[in-house]
Amino acid sequence: MGPTIRVQTAPFDLAAELAALTAGRTDIGGIGSFIGTVRDEHAGKSITALTLEHYPGMTERALEQIAATAWTRWPLLGCTLIHRVGRMVPGEAIVLVLTASAHRAAALDATAFLIDWLKTKAPFWKHESYADGTSAWVEANAEDEDKANQW
Repeated sequence: MGPTIRVQTAPFDLAAELAALTAGRTDIGGIGSFIGTVRDEHAGKSITALTLEHYPGMTERALEQIAATAWTRWPLLGCTLIHRVGRMVPGEAIVLVLTASAHRAAALDATAFLIDWLKTKAPFWKHESYADGTSAWVEANAEDEDKANQW
């Protein structure tokens, strides 16, 4: 079974996603996970909302390619990528990455790779709204690019 990829506006249920990833499996020895959440501050400004935009179809294909790359680099037994779009407020979950493998190192490394590549290579556009009434598009940053390039 290949990766599960979803782009959605609704919140995800971590327990349900983990159960789906592992259902009936006894060959999984390690599960890597990452949940990204909306922060309440960025660049010294208080965030009231984060809106993520994407191009349907194009975004899912990009996520499938990123997951396929992880699938070929590590001996994965399962992988779930869920990325939310739309308006979210601080504390809400934005992204879920789950990986399963026979061994923890592969699951953890694949999870780190996936979130680094999602951050830099997935076609999402972030727009922050601030407490002072202003807003701005979030620019890519060099540190994220450096992390992704290490893979």
